[in-house]
Amino acid sequence: MAATTHTVSNQAPPLVGYEVYLGDRALTEGVERYLADAAPGVREEVRRELTDLGRAAGSAQAQRWAREANENPPVLRTHDRYGNRIDEVDFHPAWHRLLGHAVGAGLTDAWGRPSGHLRRAAGFFVWSQAEAGHGCPVSMTHAAVPALRADPELAAQWEPLLTAHVYEEGLRPPADKAGVLFGMAMTEKQGGSDVRANTTSAVALDASGEYLLTGHKWFCSAPMSDGFLVLAQAPGGLTCFLVPRVLPDGTRNAFAVQRLKEKLGNRSNASAEIEFDGTWARRVGEEGRGVRTIIGMVAATRLDCVTGSAALMRQALTQAVHHAEHRSAFGAPLIDQPLMRNVLADLALESEAATALTLRLAAAYDAGTEQERAFLRLAVPAAKYWVTKRCTPMVAEALECLGGNGYVEESGLPRLLRESPVNSIWEGSGNVQSLDVLRALQREPQALNAFLREIGLARGADHRLDAAVKRLFTDLADLEGIEGRARRVVERMTLVLQGSLLVRFAPPQVADAFCASRLGGDWGAAFGTLPNTLDLAAVVARARIAG
Repeated sequence: MAATTHTVSNQAPPLVGYEVYLGDRALTEGVERYLADAAPGVREEVRRELTDLGRAAGSAQAQRWAREANENPPVLRTHDRYGNRIDEVDFHPAWHRLLGHAVGAGLTDAWGRPSGHLRRAAGFFVWSQAEAGHGCPVSMTHAAVPALRADPELAAQWEPLLTAHVYEEGLRPPADKAGVLFGMAMTEKQGGSDVRANTTSAVALDASGEYLLTGHKWFCSAPMSDGFLVLAQAPGGLTCFLVPRVLPDGTRNAFAVQRLKEKLGNRSNASAEIEFDGTWARRVGEEGRGVRTIIGMVAATRLDCVTGSAALMRQALTQAVHHAEHRSAFGAPLIDQPLMRNVLADLALESEAATALTLRLAAAYDAGTEQERAFLRLAVPAAKYWVTKRCTPMVAEALECLGGNGYVEESGLPRLLRESPVNSIWEGSGNVQSLDVLRALQREPQALNAFLREIGLARGADHRLDAAVKRLFTDLADLEGIEGRARRVVERMTLVLQGSLLVRFAPPQVADAFCASRLGGDWGAAFGTLPNTLDLAAVVARARIAG
């Protein structure tokens, strides 16, 4: 019987088959800006690979993979049918397809290619909008390279496999694979971010650089990876080690997966508690220098936290704007309603500021100069603090733009909301980032000089930005009780950095709205409270999918 009483109308069409890269003006303009000095062949190659990846990310196929990978989370298999310990994690085929596409697109290959960090960060931004959970092993694999370079022999062995554009699932000797993935296991139950409280012990063998580890790890990222960077207490102090899952002779290393974490979000990805009991490991760097050795990996994963949060923000904004374009209420399209326009414009400002900052950090990695390294020392933890903190309220507001339609799983917004807090927690929570900024301010004056030089490039362009910079100077000059004020100081540092970037590179309407609200104080405590004197229609129009 025909459903004559159920006519569907006034619903937004599915957002599918769209250009995730080419449709994002802030992203494409930023990539072009930092590619300006690249060779013509490199520019063309980057445009082509990002365009292809953007089409794949917006496809029905990628959306199906994302849904299936999250509806069918990983399952731990501790033993085989005969009772042998195997410690394997089974993933849905959709997970492997997402991961294979990411690796094939070069998202673990940044350290040796021209403009490698820019193209890789933009690609990670694009592909994370398809599904964010599988980005964990992608990020860890990419970030393992600088840590392994502390040992040239290990780097020569592993780096070609880490940066290969080939994904091969399953546990086998690394020498038998065309590409490998890496995870990380640092934190323990008693210490968390305080890794110096770790108790996992490392006993040296006769062979140079070989050890046996005993202990536990409270969080192990991506337990089906081929290798892991691990911190343990050696006789000389906290030390970094490489732990392979499979030894060169094909036997399994002692690597007991006790359970998988049941997490708020990131459900497609596996995080595990693991035990080491006579686990073979190879030392990376010197004994007692574990934190210094692994810090390169941590810095790279922190940048991925910024990039991943910016990607979630952009995808949430895209969904909200798409809905508002096609949904009518009270006699007009939602996007033309003044209050909804204010909300969307506010979300668009947050997203574009995060995107601009992400690309600036990636470009600094590519430049590799002493000045840019000093800039990153402050800018990365500051950005990690602020951008990841802004992600959750922004995604929640975008979900509300869809009303009840956004609250149901089929919209995809609940998955974004569940994912949104993870980057603020992983690789050091907000307090850890803030204290890291203070440490750099106190110990590395060249970092502050580089940061001030960067924001000074916009001096005189906007009076509200200039005033905010002066207030920041006052904050930095008053060291008494600064630890208790650290979050406020870091927030202001990041906002003036974002303001400087937008004043220099964004359209005037975007920069004006950002400076008026975030720096000038003409803003409420919730999104959608921008001053009505701004050109909000232009801001929203820029956030629409281009093309």
